[in-house]
Amino acid sequence: MSQDNMIKLECTECKRVNYFSRKNKKTIKNRLELQKHCPFCARHTVHKETK
Repeated sequence: MSQDNMIKLECTECKRVNYFSRKNKKTIKNRLELQKHCPFCARHTVHKETK
């Protein structure tokens, strides 16, 4: 898998990186925000894309 397309998703509440994903950076310019389950917070929270 190409490392250029890889992104990290960080929990907005506990600030831990829980997920890795891919995105097409040519078509999606802004940062992703997804509702994902955080195992440390033990609930669904917003996860934002980090560098």
